[in-house]
Amino acid sequence: MIKLSYREIAAILRQEIMDGLYPHGSLLPPEPVLAERFGTARSAINNTFRVLRGEGLISTQQGRGTYVTAMTSPIVRNASLRYQAHAREQGHGAFDYEVRQLGMTPKSDLTISRVLPPEQVAEILGVSPGGEVLARSRQMYADNVPVQIATSYIPLDIAADTVLEEAEQGAGGMVSRMADLGFQQTRMTERITVRPPSEAEAEFLSMSSEQRVYVIHHVGWTSSNRPVEVCVHVMPTHYWQLDYSWEVDPTSS
Repeated sequence: MIKLSYREIAAILRQEIMDGLYPHGSLLPPEPVLAERFGTARSAINNTFRVLRGEGLISTQQGRGTYVTAMTSPIVRNASLRYQAHAREQGHGAFDYEVRQLGMTPKSDLTISRVLPPEQVAEILGVSPGGEVLARSRQMYADNVPVQIATSYIPLDIAADTVLEEAEQGAGGMVSRMADLGFQQTRMTERITVRPPSEAEAEFLSMSSEQRVYVIHHVGWTSSNRPVEVCVHVMPTHYWQLDYSWEVDPTSS
């Protein structure tokens, strides 16, 4: 019998997960059982699990074993589509629309407060040192699976004592309500970085140290070129697919 490498074992288990032999949410056999199956040492299976955890296919819970992750398909975040009115207003904002496209049920736990913004956010919004902003912080789920942490920061001269300080935003979500208040966003910019999750993020998102998160700094701008919202999205890379598209100027050389 040819001894398989841990990467080859990972490829076999990956395919078995994709084929449904190990359904999403199910418990994988323990390391000793898999080591016997593949005729290898437990250390090789440990390395196999490390690879599959890094891909987001499995999650190891201390004292309980290793499970196939609950998500069956990545959530598609289409940056061009998600802020179009017809998409947002089918539900309560862009996230609601994205999750429902998979036939899943979105849910968010929302905290609204006036806070001192992170330094980078304050700089973008032009908030003076010590100045507060409105923060709408959401812990977000798809079918009870935690999939994102997102915090929107809005200047108080826009948000104070308005509907933006209320939990329910109605059809179209916060972007539509800002437009109702006279601060329609006509341009948006995003910067994406990838890093390990913080301890708090890993705990909420059920992530391991091998996994990574996208961090998207999203800025909404008005036609007068004023930044009126900064949203910081923290998203497990294995749960999300980021799609972007843009027009090409045919006259450019």
